[in-house]
Amino acid sequence: MFFPCYNDAHTIGGLVEKALAILPPLTDRFEVIVIDDGSSDGSQKLLRDLAKKYPKVFRPIFHRMNQGYGGVLKDGFRNARYDLVFYTDGDGQYDVAELPILWGLMTPDVNFVNGIKMERKDFVYRVIAGNFYALLMRWVFMLPIYDVDCDFRLIRRSLLSKLNLKSNSGSVCVELTKKAQKAGARFRQVSVHHYQRKYGESQFFKPVRLVKTFAELIPLWWELMIKKK
Repeated sequence: MFFPCYNDAHTIGGLVEKALAILPPLTDRFEVIVIDDGSSDGSQKLLRDLAKKYPKVFRPIFHRMNQGYGGVLKDGFRNARYDLVFYTDGDGQYDVAELPILWGLMTPDVNFVNGIKMERKDFVYRVIAGNFYALLMRWVFMLPIYDVDCDFRLIRRSLLSKLNLKSNSGSVCVELTKKAQKAGARFRQVSVHHYQRKYGESQFFKPVRLVKTFAELIPLWWELMIKKK
């Protein structure tokens, strides 16, 4: 299990503690990782303190420079050690306690379980933009899942090992899903709760991030939908 973290000092500690509480009933082989993407709000000190408290089951990884959401996910997948890899964001908008729901759907014939937000708890303009983005990506890339924007996922490491992810922005979720589909992934989907952000602000909806995301999506569409044919 891993969490991306960027200036999430108010939420990341509680997520790690909750994860360490819910994992033992599911498996006796686990580790919690946090990929800190250049935080400047005290997250790094908090993570180092947690590493001292839970040295055997918690491991922080620090980026000196901000590498973007795609860079964080690629680093998390690369550092995951065990057969099943779960990730969700470090801002607390998803409840890690709902992991057992995904876990129960990871049957032997499945290797990718994706969440679907029951109701997006964001400002109205973000709900509209997020729903439009998910619909557009589903149509343009012919994605096999409903909510590519739901970062609450459980994936088999054997599937991830087949994927060569390149995106450094939020486009990585589209790339991950489409390349998994092309690699023969067998998907399941399930509804999960989405909560109001209490601290900080979304990085995805900043103009610079959006431009970078769509700048990566265009060549990605060409590569995955046109060139490979």
